[in-house]
Amino acid sequence: MTSQHVIHVQGLEKSYKKLEVLRGVDFDVARGSIFALLGSNGAGKTTVVRILSTLLKADAGTASVNGFDVATQAARVRESISLTGQFAAVDEILSGRENLVLVARLRHLKGAGTIADDLLARFSLTDAAARKVSAYSGGMRRRLDIAMSLSGNPPVILLDEPTTGLDPQARIEVWQAVKELAEHGTTVLLTTQNLGEAERLADRIAILHDGRIIVNGTLADLKQLLPPAKVEYVEKQPTLEDVFLAIVGDHGKDGGAGNDRAPAPTGEEQR
Repeated sequence: MTSQHVIHVQGLEKSYKKLEVLRGVDFDVARGSIFALLGSNGAGKTTVVRILSTLLKADAGTASVNGFDVATQAARVRESISLTGQFAAVDEILSGRENLVLVARLRHLKGAGTIADDLLARFSLTDAAARKVSAYSGGMRRRLDIAMSLSGNPPVILLDEPTTGLDPQARIEVWQAVKELAEHGTTVLLTTQNLGEAERLADRIAILHDGRIIVNGTLADLKQLLPPAKVEYVEKQPTLEDVFLAIVGDHGKDGGAGNDRAPAPTGEEQR
């Protein structure tokens, strides 16, 4: 592992009785980057995350996070990471600010109130700070969950399918939050089965299939694996997501499809 690689995984294997889930997984994650581990349900993505977060022991292979071995230096690994699972782990009885203050105090951080206020501002939740989380939307809950994970500024955050169950608008809010993590220097390992999510967020994408990484590279690298398609001029129709987001309102926070998109042209298809 070089000094630029914050996560290093080599030959990782894991079985559950006779079921081989990981069969020799290898990848590295560069400092300050977003790395997407892409795969279908049951591919082993969550197993990789659980091993990296010291919640599960591998049967074989090695893994290190922030220079610390996950098997022999588990306490140092846990100091270096934050883990956000598939569903928001927030207390609905408390307000957003109270959730953040609680986590900061549990981590024995000084100035818990200031830390909470800074994170609320960073994730555009200041206006909802005093509101009970039970009244938050799905996107707000997930943003709060990620904010709670960043209490103490861990250098590495593991996001296990962070947009599971979210509607399109909430998903875009979370995407923007993840982008901002990397912009602030946090290294992000993101697991997802959403192709668009990986394409939109990741600096590098690894596809996990049948217990192994079958391809690993940038989006441009992966696109070169297929021959170029025949180019034809056709009328571009809006996608269902374009229509949904245009109807429900403001959705252009992250610069994606939305308010500045011109209407699709009308007329017969041209070839």
